[in-house]
Amino acid sequence: MRGLLAVVAPLAALTLIGLIVLWPRDGVPDRSPRLGLPAQLVNATVTGVETRPCGGGPATASQCQTAAVRVTSGPDEGQTVDLELTVGPGNPSLEDGDKIIVGRVVDETLGTFYSFADYQRRAPLLLLAALFAGVVIAIGRLRGLAALAGLVVTFGVLVRFVLPAILEGKSPMLVAIVGSAAVTFVIMYLAHGFNAQTTTALLGTIAALGLIGILAGVFVSAANIFNLGSEEATFLQVSASQVDLRGLLLGGVIIGSLGVLNDVTVTQASAVWQLHAANPAAGIADLYRRAMRVGRDHIASTVDTLVLAYAGASLPLLLLFTLASRPVGDVLTGELVAEEIVRTLVGSIGLVASVPITTGLTAFVAKRSGYRPKGDRQPPPAH
Repeated sequence: MRGLLAVVAPLAALTLIGLIVLWPRDGVPDRSPRLGLPAQLVNATVTGVETRPCGGGPATASQCQTAAVRVTSGPDEGQTVDLELTVGPGNPSLEDGDKIIVGRVVDETLGTFYSFADYQRRAPLLLLAALFAGVVIAIGRLRGLAALAGLVVTFGVLVRFVLPAILEGKSPMLVAIVGSAAVTFVIMYLAHGFNAQTTTALLGTIAALGLIGILAGVFVSAANIFNLGSEEATFLQVSASQVDLRGLLLGGVIIGSLGVLNDVTVTQASAVWQLHAANPAAGIADLYRRAMRVGRDHIASTVDTLVLAYAGASLPLLLLFTLASRPVGDVLTGELVAEEIVRTLVGSIGLVASVPITTGLTAFVAKRSGYRPKGDRQPPPAH
């Protein structure tokens, strides 16, 4: 339908203008000298470990590990150095053959010394990524390959546009809206094709994102949430004072809701078109009513998904509050938890609202398009 193109074209143009206006002029900013270890990180391999009492004390004293490690990168590549680590909860327990990362520090008085920094994880993570890509392509085929391409685009937008633009002092909320819209256009049309079904799902997603942005702004302001309760916020205040922390919270709500919204709107649009294919004579009201039955089931499960996802991310914090024996009311209204409550509930409202919006729009388009499906055909192009 020409009406769909008349709506989508201005939205695409506004997104493009937003990208041009907000695009970071200085690229990715340099890292702040106030953050991070004052050490050069290099790779190493553990070649031997000895456990003994710390400081040569009695056997009942704290236990320490002396690990011999062979440096495999950096200026001292090939050399073997010793690391001293305390054995106990929360501390690493090295074993012979472990691939680790060590910090190399050069001091004019003490010379060069090394300390444990982290484990090397590149190989297992690359293997997991390859397994993920293989499963997606094997099952999704061309659609799966397109989805992976969309994932690459999403990562690129975050790294090359969203993060540098926010660090330059641009409005995090505007950056999040423009970045989310750009990602939505690319991944939806790339994965699902340029047709009426995809276009109605895209419009439903953008409408829901707009609603989420408005509600987030209203309730973050009403609840006097300033996004100041975390260590990350403290570090940003010190190293990137130009970043609007409240706007950063609002932008995070929008970006965090996008993935689930895409899933819901695409599913609803697909349900309407399949119902239309099964019964082309069904009216708009009948299509809407039947598709909403699917949507209500989807809402019930997806809202739980959002709540559990946020609860899982905040589990260490919730455990600390439980240990502190603070009243439940104080915990829920404290800034750290209140942020997650606003994030969860605002995202859920937008998610729920996206179902009737997308369903109604798709039902209207399906009937007005004059399209009469035959077999398992795709919806008509969006023109």
